[in-house]
Amino acid sequence: MPLDPRVRRFLDVLAATQPPSVLSQSAGERRAGLEQLMRFSGPPEAVTAVDERTVAGAEAPLPARLYTPLATRAPTLPGLVYFHGGGLVAGSIATHDGIARALANAGACQVVSVDYRLAPEHRFPAAVDDAIAAVRDVAARAVEFDIDPSRLAVAGDSAGATLAAVACQAVARAGGPPLALQLLICPIMDFGGTTESRRELARGFLLDEATLEHDLVHYLPPGADLADPRISPLRAPELHGLPRTSIHTAEFDPLRDEGKAYADRLERAGTPVSYTCHPGMIHLFYGMAAVIPYAREAFAGIGAEIRAALS
Repeated sequence: MPLDPRVRRFLDVLAATQPPSVLSQSAGERRAGLEQLMRFSGPPEAVTAVDERTVAGAEAPLPARLYTPLATRAPTLPGLVYFHGGGLVAGSIATHDGIARALANAGACQVVSVDYRLAPEHRFPAAVDDAIAAVRDVAARAVEFDIDPSRLAVAGDSAGATLAAVACQAVARAGGPPLALQLLICPIMDFGGTTESRRELARGFLLDEATLEHDLVHYLPPGADLADPRISPLRAPELHGLPRTSIHTAEFDPLRDEGKAYADRLERAGTPVSYTCHPGMIHLFYGMAAVIPYAREAFAGIGAEIRAALS
């Protein structure tokens, strides 16, 4: 279907404010730009509580926020460890607060949003190592987060979904902790990808080729191999033993095809998979409910999948 008219109007307005080339931006400017963009998430949803916590990172404790959903009376709830997007260079638990709140309420679960280390101050594999450590720590300390450890999920959006997928692969190879679900929203699954959607949607649809190149320059050390599954989880040689998976892509997102390719590979490996491509939408549509009202409808569907998997 065609690009959603509200999305088209938003992109037209946004285009007038963008720099001539994202490649000329510093990491600080990239972060400021994403912070501005995430203000389109709209008023934050009310939740029962938001608590500042820490979780283990690979080298030091990481800041985290625990979100408790509305309308819950159970002493323990399903849990979801969430990693924010931002190309592994930008974003934080603050910029993605609205998404974490929406996931908590829609999924009726405790959400632990993790502030992993960012590049270029901390290049690959710092964020990956932090994500794996955080998942293991939340699983080990589930009772402290009022989480039922048998109903623990991992989630992320964009590059945060890359971290979620890599963490799932790592804990599966290690034999645990067991996870009940991985939720990947508009994931970057292959940083070296040359898919049809990357070619056709390289410019003009919010996330463009230049932004992806900019983030890679800051994220990867010299000599890094884009085929490393810790960078491009779609390139993992085998995908057996992974948890039930829910993958959401957007029709006008250059990352669309690699998300679908990962869903197809998981299905062939015997993993139960739910795949949804949101028609007329762009990358990060789910984080801009103030200008793209469909985001709320999408979260209702995502929440239903979380509840079904973690019931």
